[in-house]
Amino acid sequence: MQEAKISYCKLLKINLVIFLVLQFIGNSVFGQIGGSGTYKFLDLTNSAKIASLGGTQIALTDKDITLPFYNPSLLTDSMRNQIAVNYVSYISGIGVGYAAFAPNLMGRNTFAAGIHFVNYGSFDGASETGQLTGTFKAAEYAINLFYSREILTRLRIGVNVKPIISSFESYHSYGIAADLGISYTSKSHHTSVTWVGRNMGSQITTYYPNGIRENLPWNMQLGFSRRLTNSPVNFLVTFDHLNKWNLAYNDLLSAPLPDTVTSENFTSMLMRHLILGIEFSPEQHVTLRLGYNYQRRKELSVESRPGLVGYSAGLGVKIGKFNINYGLASFHLAATVHYLSLTTTLSEFVH
Repeated sequence: MQEAKISYCKLLKINLVIFLVLQFIGNSVFGQIGGSGTYKFLDLTNSAKIASLGGTQIALTDKDITLPFYNPSLLTDSMRNQIAVNYVSYISGIGVGYAAFAPNLMGRNTFAAGIHFVNYGSFDGASETGQLTGTFKAAEYAINLFYSREILTRLRIGVNVKPIISSFESYHSYGIAADLGISYTSKSHHTSVTWVGRNMGSQITTYYPNGIRENLPWNMQLGFSRRLTNSPVNFLVTFDHLNKWNLAYNDLLSAPLPDTVTSENFTSMLMRHLILGIEFSPEQHVTLRLGYNYQRRKELSVESRPGLVGYSAGLGVKIGKFNINYGLASFHLAATVHYLSLTTTLSEFVH
């Protein structure tokens, strides 16, 4: 009974902290999704482990330095001296990468740093009359600076500050964003409840002089994970885009009547916010993963042939001193994306 009272009090404190954060943020940062903002590359998945679990999971408690990218409060002491390299062979030859490292600094505070980039490749430039003007490149970068600390027993907070550089031909923009995360883990470490506010910030400079500053892809998420007792199974769910209820895309061109939209039932609207994942570890160093992203399936699949769009899968193995994770996600009938992540702890190489 006493333990239940303590846990209840801590949950009340978590809700109070979230409430205060939301009051601080204010209504002005509650933007939209899907083409109405800038720096959308910040939402791209770069971890094979997370990609195989639906594309976003913020309550996965594991000793993996790639996880704080999705929830900075997941950064713990167990990740110190760990380094990770991720690469994604994305759609149409676009390259997405991420690297992170957590220094072995003693004390209650935990720090880490990473870099997230997207290389869109080279393009042929042309004038208004069609005359070729040479080639140009496009790329975007975000530095990730993490900080995490346990403020109460089993309750952690974390922040990720992200300076941003975006370059498209002769157009350049600089910005700053931040992620805030709060995580509570049960005494048994089998259950986790987390909250994340992602991409709070602003453009510092626009792509052209006197341009209007665009919104960043602000997102509020709630995560839950439950590892079954004496079982190798771990269930995960993330409630995505809680700052915007209607995530449906209404195509006015295909509407039955002009200026009308197609309604969607409550269950479908709710499922658009849920990202589901499951882990199964039959052996100590082997983990199988499956994920389902309903919103991705509704947005990107062809109605007549949806295939496996929205589904994802992956495998994680530990070989010697290295953890290798592979992820596979279907975005379209003609677009299957492969993810590869490699992590290790540098102290294991020191004798």
